[in-house]
Amino acid sequence: MPALTAAGAAVWRTSPSGDVEVAVVHRPGLDDWSLPKGKPRSGETLPATAVREVAEETGHTVTLGARLGSTRYRVTEGEKVVHYWAARTTGGSFRPTDEVDELRWLPKAAASELLSYQRDRTLLAGLDGASAVTATVLLVRHAEAGKRETWRGDDDLRPLTVEGHRQAEVLRALLPLFGAQRVHSAPPLRCRQSVEGLAADLGVAIIPEPRLSEDGYLADPAAGLARLREIAAEPGGPAVVCSQGEVTPDLVRNLTDSAGVEATAGGPPEVPSRKGSYWGLFFGGGSCAPSVLLTADYYDDAVR
Repeated sequence: MPALTAAGAAVWRTSPSGDVEVAVVHRPGLDDWSLPKGKPRSGETLPATAVREVAEETGHTVTLGARLGSTRYRVTEGEKVVHYWAARTTGGSFRPTDEVDELRWLPKAAASELLSYQRDRTLLAGLDGASAVTATVLLVRHAEAGKRETWRGDDDLRPLTVEGHRQAEVLRALLPLFGAQRVHSAPPLRCRQSVEGLAADLGVAIIPEPRLSEDGYLADPAAGLARLREIAAEPGGPAVVCSQGEVTPDLVRNLTDSAGVEATAGGPPEVPSRKGSYWGLFFGGGSCAPSVLLTADYYDDAVR
């Protein structure tokens, strides 16, 4: 029997004194203190589940950050796996319900002490790095666009397929969960189509990135890598960058190798980059120059 799946988050904020505080919730039905979490609805992605469950249990909206890991334990129905993210609150207020009757904002050490389960305490260990993130880049490989071998026109004009448009709609819903505010794209039509719905929702123009196309990047990989770092350092919040299959894995590999960071792909040892997938790249090192890669997480929620 497959394991039951759930998703949640370690929700954090910065106190007036500059300390990180974590939200811990009390569930009267179990009389325990835990991190907010819950089961996905039909067809719901796990990042969306985490955001929704946080809102339902805490009253707060959040921006997802890096993955914190997962817990695995036995329940009456079988084995349960809960996937967790770091999530910074963007506002809200708590109201008691039958499911959650109390919320406490506590420094990490006090939160860890209050939590009822060791598995939750272990997750909080990863929150220090997650709260140090000062810039986020969501690096997307364009959605399905058929094969260049069967396309008779200019390859830069090859459009998304029906499946590609479906993937683009999934990305349109997913990427804002990580706070997407800026949209960049390599020039090919399939790249722009993959993020044009998102750009329309955000009310921003797509910024062209010729150095992050296959032609531009393969001609000068160092310039392409430097441009990605520039995008991370630019103001305006988390950035989406849509590129191509010869570019995204090489960028991720260069970034993770130089930072000594393990890419959390949850898959094969090589850097995956399926059409319609994306990497969450989280940088630290100061808000003016966030040059240090802290975490790289792979997502293929739009791929089926």
